[in-house]
Amino acid sequence: MIIRLLLRPVIVSSVLAACLFAAASKQGTTAPQVGRPNIVFILTDDQRWDELGITGHPFLKTPNIDRIGKEGALFRNFFVVIPLCSPSRASFLTSQYPHKHGVTTNGNNNELSHKIVTFPRLLHEAGYETAYVGKWHMGNDDMPRPGFDRWVSFKGQGTYEDPVLNKDGKAEKVSGYITDILNDEAVAFIERPHRGPFLLYLAHKAVHGPFIPAARHRDLYSEQTIVRAPSAQDTLQGKPVLLRKIENQTPPGPGTGPKDDLIRNQLRALMAVDDGVGRIFSALEKIRQLDNTILIFTSDNGYFWGEHGLGDKRAAYEESIRDPLLVRYPGVIKPGTLRDQMTLNIDIAPTLLEIGGVSLPRDFAGRSLLTLFKSNTKNWRSAFVAEYYEERQNPRVPSWQAVRTDRWKYIHYPELPDMDEMYDLKADPYELKNVIQQADVQQKLEELKNELKKQLKATE
Repeated sequence: MIIRLLLRPVIVSSVLAACLFAAASKQGTTAPQVGRPNIVFILTDDQRWDELGITGHPFLKTPNIDRIGKEGALFRNFFVVIPLCSPSRASFLTSQYPHKHGVTTNGNNNELSHKIVTFPRLLHEAGYETAYVGKWHMGNDDMPRPGFDRWVSFKGQGTYEDPVLNKDGKAEKVSGYITDILNDEAVAFIERPHRGPFLLYLAHKAVHGPFIPAARHRDLYSEQTIVRAPSAQDTLQGKPVLLRKIENQTPPGPGTGPKDDLIRNQLRALMAVDDGVGRIFSALEKIRQLDNTILIFTSDNGYFWGEHGLGDKRAAYEESIRDPLLVRYPGVIKPGTLRDQMTLNIDIAPTLLEIGGVSLPRDFAGRSLLTLFKSNTKNWRSAFVAEYYEERQNPRVPSWQAVRTDRWKYIHYPELPDMDEMYDLKADPYELKNVIQQADVQQKLEELKNELKKQLKATE
């Protein structure tokens, strides 16, 4: 398959940019900047949508992250178009599907990831001062990518303790815990002098495996009971794709998947992220820019805690494709706003470009959320498509394409005949009963198949 990248950097007019810079220069770094807010975008790794206090976790405490949603909006139906780290991150940055931007797996995407046109790059060209801090994870190349004034990253997955960081092109070994180190770098960027509006893209390694929490959090939640969803006892009848024979692998089943201690460590690893969000609030308050900043918190994909016998991510079920999204945007979003419309990770780039005064490239597949920030419009998105490309090291989950509406989900396995699945999410929210053979859903099935084809073609 040939992937064609349409490089169309579009910037705000020179007149507008000049006005904005002139206003910022007069006001200095502590006064509100006219027209365009600062942007702080925080991305975690492998965090489920319900892995927050504000989203209903029974004992997890995340007061600083929750503050974003309480003082802004909580999007309760936010999804990624692919539940895998590298492709999902590319989709956040480009507002394109993996079949368009070309980052389809966690493999060697070094060269490609230097070429993709990202929303920070377009905002940088439009006058934003930009910083990338954290996990890039599109290939093992940690060198700075285009469009960033400040670059702090590491090779591949990096390490939790004493990492080697690439700081603006130079390697430096830093002592300490990776989440705290990245929080330090984020705060330092926020607090340094800025000539105009700034964008901070903070991409944490946490809460990705091997799930090593900070020393101060290692005993948290030891006495808490891990409660499993009903789907953790799924017999997998109707899911032949999970039961098929694979050499040297045992199929999943009731009770398989992550152990309780792994889940506890994943929750513990999130605590340093929450600490960092608190520090970011304080830094923005210190420079008197908190209410002139849009603050976004989300994750690159979900994670299975034993649902359908699974761990990790990749499969098309809700725990893998659904993620948290919290947005604080004073003056635009009313505190305590709740939105249930289906929103996607490809919507982030067009949202931030519109807010930053930048015209949207024609090959963007997402849409700006600014309308939803302001009103609870019902005419939003009736269906969306997600996809996944099999990785050799994870043969249990094959390539799939899926379409989801507010009620239905259809999962198509292009390389495996007679293994497709269909779920009525209203009647069966835990996706336990594959109804694809039922006579009374055949018309709906054809509609979903046609919707899948239509959306895939429209986003080529």
